[in-house]
Amino acid sequence: MFDKPSLGKVSATADAETLLAEIIADHGPVLFHQSGGCCDGSSPMCYPRSDFILGDNDVLLGTIGETPVYIGASQFEAWKHTDLIIDVVPGRGGMFSLDNGREKRFLTRSTVCPSPN
Repeated sequence: MFDKPSLGKVSATADAETLLAEIIADHGPVLFHQSGGCCDGSSPMCYPRSDFILGDNDVLLGTIGETPVYIGASQFEAWKHTDLIIDVVPGRGGMFSLDNGREKRFLTRSTVCPSPN
């Protein structure tokens, strides 16, 4: 699972860490994959690790505790100058994401990285 180098470009808020712990308690080890869809573009999707097959072009952004966070290579190209922060807001998660049905969902926020000179 962790055969790709981590870029260390992701972190989480305390609320996200709490929700993540609840989901892991219910489902076991999980991973995040940053959605590239038009409607869920800011939603990191949370899946059981055993149910998600990583593609050759998925990029490991980093980890939240022991939970890896991936993004597709084409979306990474658009977001490579940002650091992602996984947060929680009220609402419903993505249809297949494990945060669905909990009346709160994960949300990705970002900060622009300083440009190297």
